[in-house]
Amino acid sequence: MKLFLIAALLAVAAAAPSSYKTEEKKYEKDYKYPEIVVTSQSDERNLDGSSQWNYAQSDYATRAESQAQKKFVVTKVDDYGKETKEEVYGNTNQGSSYWVSPEGEKFTLTWVADDAGFQPKGAHLPVAPVHVYELPVAPVHEYELPVAPVHEYELPVAPALPYSRTGLGY
Repeated sequence: MKLFLIAALLAVAAAAPSSYKTEEKKYEKDYKYPEIVVTSQSDERNLDGSSQWNYAQSDYATRAESQAQKKFVVTKVDDYGKETKEEVYGNTNQGSSYWVSPEGEKFTLTWVADDAGFQPKGAHLPVAPVHVYELPVAPVHEYELPVAPVHEYELPVAPALPYSRTGLGY
C-alpha cells in the first residue's frame, strides 16, 4: 500500500504543469508585423544550362535572376611562365531586387555578373567622389643648356731625336 501511495504521488508530481517555457512558447511568432507570404514564384531550368527564376512577396519585395552559360577565353600561366589560351564555360548572371525598408524607403538593385566581374547598380549604393579641381602639373623650365667652352691650342710636339736609328733591327 505504501508503494502504491508513493507511485501515485510521483505520478501527480510528474503530471503537474511546469513553469518552464515549452518549445512552442519559446519560439512564438511576433504578431507586431503582418505575416509575409510569397505571392508568386517561378523557376525555369533549361537543358542548355540556362535558367531563370523570380518571386514576389506580400510586402512588395521582389527578386528576379537569370543565368546563361557562356564560353570564355582565359589565359593560364604554368610554373615556367608560359602562357596558354584556353576556352572554358562559365556562367553569366543578371538580376534585380526590389524591397521597401521599414521606414518606407524604396530600394532597387540590379546587377550583372560575368567575365568583367560583379557590377551592381542602384541609387542607394555609394559612388566614388568626382574630383572637381584640376590636378597640378609640374612646371616646365625653358632654358638653354650651357655649352662647354672650346679651347684652341696646339699639341706639343716631341723634339727630334739627336741620333739616328741604326743597328740591328733597323
